Amino acid sequence: MKRFWNFLKSVVAEMKVVVWPNAKQTRTDTSIVVWTTIFFAIFLGVIDWAIQAALKLLA
Repeated sequence: MKRFWNFLKSVVAEMKVVVWPNAKQTRTDTSIVVWTTIFFAIFLGVIDWAIQAALKLLA
């Protein structure tokens, strides 16, 4: 049980030194993730469409 309390104390100590991002940085990071996801969805959709079209030509 002592190890558990030592663990919790170390977690609390570590959380005090964490540098949390501000709202602007969070918005920036979120928009990067969203736009990257949209880009790859479109990219993979085009690749999928191209492969399907190529396979229809071969069939």
